[in-house]
Parts: sequence; structure tokens; C-alpha cells
Amino acid sequence: MTIRRKTMQLALAMLITLLGASVALAGEIKLSVAASLREVVVELADSFARQHPGVTILRNFGGSGALAKQIENGAPADIFISANEEWMEYLKKRHLLDDQSIGTFAYNTLVFAGTGARKASGMEDLVKLERIAIGSPKSVPAGQYAMEAMRRAGVAAQLQSKLVMARDVREAMLYAERGEVDGAFVYRTDAQLLGKQARILFSVPQTLYERVTYPLALTAAGARNADARAFLEYLRSAGAKGVLAKYGFALK
Repeated sequence: MTIRRKTMQLALAMLITLLGASVALAGEIKLSVAASLREVVVELADSFARQHPGVTILRNFGGSGALAKQIENGAPADIFISANEEWMEYLKKRHLLDDQSIGTFAYNTLVFAGTGARKASGMEDLVKLERIAIGSPKSVPAGQYAMEAMRRAGVAAQLQSKLVMARDVREAMLYAERGEVDGAFVYRTDAQLLGKQARILFSVPQTLYERVTYPLALTAAGARNADARAFLEYLRSAGAKGVLAKYGFALK
């Protein structure tokens, strides 16, 4: 074998190795996550990416129902984290999830937040208010929890005309923060993290609504993505639980 041929073979082998390495580094993970988890997931995704150079994590935040419908309609997603079990079950019934990967990420509680310009210290006081923001119950779990609480408290009919619908729980909190409504039903973590002008006026009694639960799972496509499987395990780690606790989420 000539020196020239040996040199060409060596160069070809090196090229194949480099190409293989570039493919290995070109990992991508697509997330669809409930809006109330934005800061937690951003921090965890950035931490994971630092530990796995070359892995890109694309994040899509919004109302859980809207995200589930996007996945149903073919939007790319490897991991779905909902703010209630209903939308996780919705995708499960349509065989769009890896059933074995479904688990619970965290828990939260529902509160009523506002600037305090109009006083409200309990559900019975809401009938005195003029405008109340909630996430649209058709697609936003926080809005569903709020409607459930209003029905059980016996004030839903009186409040129906006062409700201002938001695209997600963060938008509802923004309305309260700006004083555009007298108050908003949001999660405790949203009020604590985002409230500057608005504050928690009262906690909604847990007896009035189903516990706020965040289930997570790999999608059917995500189950075939080794990086997505690794990130899901990371989300279940002790380190991830520490970040969740830092932002005020309950773990049990």
C-alpha cells in the first residue's frame, strides 16, 4: 500500500470520526411545559445543558390544554409537563405518550392575589368585586381549579359575569399585578415569584378543589430520544427537587 493511499485512508477515518462526534453532539430535547413552571424548568434545563455540552433544549411554555392540543396536532415535543392530570390523560388516551414514563413532578396550591385596593379575605368576599382574572378553564388548569372552587363555595353563578379570561395563569397574575382586575386566581408560586404590586389576599381552601398536581411524561417520540430520557431522569433527581423547593413547589 502506497504512502498516499495510507494517508487518504487515515484522513477518511478521521473524517468519519469527526462526523460521528458531531452527530453525537447534535442532541435536541423539545419541552412542552405548563407556564407556571417556567423559572424552574429554565434553571433545570440550563443546568442539564451545562453538564451535557452539545445538547440543545427547546422550551415551549403555555396553558396545559393548549400544549396538549399542539402535541395532538403534530407539534414536536419530547417531554410534556402539565399542571393537572386531565391533560396528561388526554394525551395518554390518544397513545401519544410513553405510558411507563408518566409520574408526578410536583404540587402547588391555589391562591387569590391582588393589590388589596378592594378587600377580599375569603371566597365569600369575591361577590363584592367587579373584575376577577382566571386562566381560561377550557385550556388552563388554574382556571379549572378556580371554577371548581367557586362552584363548591356556591359563588360561581354570581361571579360568572365578572370573570376575565387569561391565556394562562401567568397572564392572570399579570392582570392582578397591573391592577387591571380586583384580583386573580393563581398558584402560590406565581404570586410569590411575580407579585410586586399584587400579593396573596387569601389561600383557597384545599377542600374546594382537587390538589394541584404536575404530572410529567415522555411523549411517544421522546421515548426514542436518549437525551430526552436522560433529562427526564434529571427532572426526577434530588437536585431537581431542591430547585422545585426553592421556588416554593411542594414535593409531597
